[in-house]
Amino acid sequence: MPINVISAGIATTIQDMGRPGYYHLGIPMGGAMDRLALRTANLLVGNDEDAAGLESVFVGPELEFTESATVAVCGAELPPKVNGEPRETWTAFQVKSGDVLSFDFLKGGARAYIAISGGINTPPKLGSRSTYAIGALGGVNGRAVQPGDTLPLGTASQKVKDGLSVPAELRRKPGNPAELRILPGLYWHRITEQAQKDFFEDTWKVANEADRMGYRFQGGRKLEFVEREQPFGAGADPSNITDACYPYGSVQVPSGTEPIILHRDAVSGGGYFMIGTVISADMDLIGQLQPNTPTRFVKVDMDTALAARRARKAVLSSIREALS
Repeated sequence: MPINVISAGIATTIQDMGRPGYYHLGIPMGGAMDRLALRTANLLVGNDEDAAGLESVFVGPELEFTESATVAVCGAELPPKVNGEPRETWTAFQVKSGDVLSFDFLKGGARAYIAISGGINTPPKLGSRSTYAIGALGGVNGRAVQPGDTLPLGTASQKVKDGLSVPAELRRKPGNPAELRILPGLYWHRITEQAQKDFFEDTWKVANEADRMGYRFQGGRKLEFVEREQPFGAGADPSNITDACYPYGSVQVPSGTEPIILHRDAVSGGGYFMIGTVISADMDLIGQLQPNTPTRFVKVDMDTALAARRARKAVLSSIREALS
């Protein structure tokens, strides 16, 4: 039986772990911006970790259930309510047929992940149910959730007990200021040594332009570029390069003024230089940053990046163990 969408909140989309394998064709992997949060929510309700759930930004949806289910909300502190009665985040709770799930005001973070036992069972596109609205893939007919939609559910992999909860120390959240670790990239030499130093010394703030494609940051000093004759095929601005591929987490700085971190739905290439790349272990944190959040960029090397990736996997293993 489906879930009826009474109201959709803001930018509520169906997301899973994305559709790898098509980036070379210009189709991004997509999927949940905070993957650890979605995986955890799925574990809490007895789903496979890559099952499709809902990603809501700032304001949650209002959903009517037509059958009993287990629900969990992880990521942002967007307090859930069942028929107006508060429920805990990062904790499994039950709903019955006829119950209405709604949400209180946002208390922290930016994106909440709503997992429902059985997972959302819309038709997959290119192997994923994730919504990629620009390409009209996944989601509900290639778009975000809207009032009046009905969301079909699958069958849960296993039953879990009501009240199952993730220990507080395993609920990873950005600090204040947030710290994002960056591995300098192929174009690091394009800015002066002083600019390299300034970039990591300054405190930036998240701009209003922050979505699934990318996050813009403001407030730091303008970067200075090493003078050169622009190569054939590059634009006239010093930040332009001959078109190149963009890895996930790439940090562009158009004209050296406002860094942009490319995220899950970003384009696969273009003509701006990249100062470096946010390490994979910190990509989830970006999706939880609100506008005006103070942010520091931290320079790391490859060994540190790999160690951070192992540490993140260890956290996920600890969550699995705690919920088993």
